Amino acid sequence: MSQNAPTAQGYQEILADKIANRTAVVSVIGLGYVGLPLAVEFAKAGFNVVALDLDSNKIDDINAGRSYIKDVAEGDVSEMVKAGRLRATSDYSALLEVDTISICVPTPLRKTKDPDISFIVSATESIAENFRPGQLIVLESTSYPGTTDEVILPRLSAGGYLVGKDFFLAFSPERVDPGNPRYQTANIPKVIGGVTPACGELATALYSTIIDRVIPVSSTATAEMVKLLENTFRAVNIGMANELAIMCAKLGIDVWEVIDAASTKPFGFMPFYPGPGLGGHCIPIDPHYLSWKLKTLNYNARFIELASEINTNMPNYVIDLVSDALNDLTKPLRGSRVLVLGVTYKRDIEDVRESPALDIISLLLSKGAHADYHDPYVPDLEIAELRDQPITVHTVELTEETLQSYDVVLIVTDHTSYDYNWIVDNAKMVVDTRNATRKLGDRANIRRL
Repeated sequence: MSQNAPTAQGYQEILADKIANRTAVVSVIGLGYVGLPLAVEFAKAGFNVVALDLDSNKIDDINAGRSYIKDVAEGDVSEMVKAGRLRATSDYSALLEVDTISICVPTPLRKTKDPDISFIVSATESIAENFRPGQLIVLESTSYPGTTDEVILPRLSAGGYLVGKDFFLAFSPERVDPGNPRYQTANIPKVIGGVTPACGELATALYSTIIDRVIPVSSTATAEMVKLLENTFRAVNIGMANELAIMCAKLGIDVWEVIDAASTKPFGFMPFYPGPGLGGHCIPIDPHYLSWKLKTLNYNARFIELASEINTNMPNYVIDLVSDALNDLTKPLRGSRVLVLGVTYKRDIEDVRESPALDIISLLLSKGAHADYHDPYVPDLEIAELRDQPITVHTVELTEETLQSYDVVLIVTDHTSYDYNWIVDNAKMVVDTRNATRKLGDRANIRRL
């Protein structure tokens, strides 16, 4: 360390003052569903924000004042860019100018369902190459407990810098829910765990400028585990709901009626609903990070593995439902025409990441069916066909003639823009995996999950 460098307390005090008076330069790495909303919120709070991503299209859009994410108002992006408080770049040397760095990069799974933290590693290496003392680094990307301390900390400490003195490191799990009109960045409580108390205090101070409630926890590993608990809780309970649907079908019971009735209990029960499979950037992926970590400690996370088995098999169960519906029409699956309605992983968004519709369409094609789709949010879709060769398919126009030309209309995503009464009136057969047709009652051409 230079003899002229600030004392350990000095670095913390300097950054705390910059955060308090909004003179800190804030940066966000990764400008997807997590990073872009975060960058815009910091800019709206009065900070100068440097937004980094390797995607040149995203950089161009932001700098032109355009938003490519539905939940981020284009007017906000344009206003912040014009005010000079938001700029985007792919040049990581810009990190030399910043005081705080929030890492919001993807953390997918490999085909073996092992964690792929290569984006975190790459971002960390870029930070290390453009590092200066006094910076606060916060990882928001979901990963297994220990990632912050085991992966990021050693790389940033390699130059002899001391965490909590020369730089500050924390983990704060993202809690973005795309398409949710009620809960967005500012009003979703934020959990923060620092490597040291000073790290946690600075991260809490930073995020308190844009988020209504911040919850400090004792460590980065605790904060990492919080995120995995949240999504494992959902994955396991959805798995139970999916198995319940299969059991109810075998017993001749309406699973939706069962869940609705059970939901009237004012305590001790929380409704979860079955569906065609898990989708999105969190629930199908995050529990496997925890399961993988526990395997390294010679422990088998049985609930996670069982829930994954059930949820992963749901697209196959949906194909069976389609086949049974076709049997009622005295038609085989092979050669039949199937229209998939909705391919995003949840209603009223444009995100197809991990959507069960991708597997369902691929399975239909592999079994010889003719499969098309309609989705108002997705004009083009890339899927894998028989030999894992990616093919691009396009949404079809939804008309009476279109609906009548298919043997089965399969509802995979229950977008609110669909007129389900009109769809059922014009379809030969409807297989509904989301209970979207519940208000229509029992009709001869409706089969529900």
